[in-house]
Amino acid sequence: MLEKLRQMELNYNTLSEKLMDPDVISDQQQYVELMREYKRMTPIVEKYHEYSAAEESFRDAKELLESGETDEELREMAQIEYEDSKEKCEELKFTLKRMLLPKDPNDDKDVIIEIRGGAGGDEAALFAGALYRMYSMYAESHGWKQEILSSNATELGGYKEISFSIAGEGAYSRFKYESGVHRVQRVPETESQGRIHTSTVTVAVLVEPDEVQLTINPTDLRIDVFRASGAGGQHINKTESAVRITHIPTNVVVECQDERSQFKNKERAMMILRSRLYESMLQEQNDKIASERRMQVGSGDRSERIRTYNYPQGRMTDHRIGLTIYRLEDLLNGNLDEVFDALATADELAKLAGEQSEA
Repeated sequence: MLEKLRQMELNYNTLSEKLMDPDVISDQQQYVELMREYKRMTPIVEKYHEYSAAEESFRDAKELLESGETDEELREMAQIEYEDSKEKCEELKFTLKRMLLPKDPNDDKDVIIEIRGGAGGDEAALFAGALYRMYSMYAESHGWKQEILSSNATELGGYKEISFSIAGEGAYSRFKYESGVHRVQRVPETESQGRIHTSTVTVAVLVEPDEVQLTINPTDLRIDVFRASGAGGQHINKTESAVRITHIPTNVVVECQDERSQFKNKERAMMILRSRLYESMLQEQNDKIASERRMQVGSGDRSERIRTYNYPQGRMTDHRIGLTIYRLEDLLNGNLDEVFDALATADELAKLAGEQSEA
């Protein structure tokens, strides 16, 4: 690891010099790419410098203790420095191992989130709306752009299903652990006797792929247009503006009807289709990886129950990492960083443990 860090420091210094080269500065594309790499390496190199300083203090203190120095006060100070710097070296080494873990190439990408009501009928649809609000408020707090792509609203104000995009640097890195079944336990608004019901909602987080990552052959698509309708079945558009796209080889079907423009609905449907096909491609790749090397926090399987929201107790429990927080209202208002940080940390620790077992 230390040899890898020393080489990174050399590359970092070379990169720093390149960024001051007038020829590089004038080439905007090259400059942006190099600056992105420079920003990625900066925190690692800075942490490595901290480690190097702590290691030097440790060596100096050890050398003094082994020198036969007779001054008790000096030896006492050296002993304290020895123990402190040794502990700091171990902490920094562990931190550097985490920082050097291979980064998910999709982490900086935008996402499409699909939420569908599961078991529970109207109550599940209402909770789907609550989850959409929760994710939207989180995105807003980070200055990210959120846009509804497709929705099927109920008369009570919930959603049978809703698809929306979130655009912002690092969006996927935060939302990628949300795929799965979310369970809610509460007294439904439609329940007069005050009994607690359990309902489920399914969440799927899809990467918005780059054009070069996925090419769709137009001849593989069947595109149908029809009249859009609203909650309860009433027509909200007298023209055939709604669009249904079927990817014939995989039989993946996407519908969009929220916009009055057929062109806009087709554009949004294609965005969702691309993301679903890309997710399928990634899943095939993951299936080829040995199970012990997969992400340990969760497979991203939509059938996996990952979390429970218990309203009477005011708690949220993430079953994958055993995390329970008694601030349910706060979480539902979009304050999710504590949850996302815990999931990311658990994932990193699992990957570190996997690397150590292979070593």
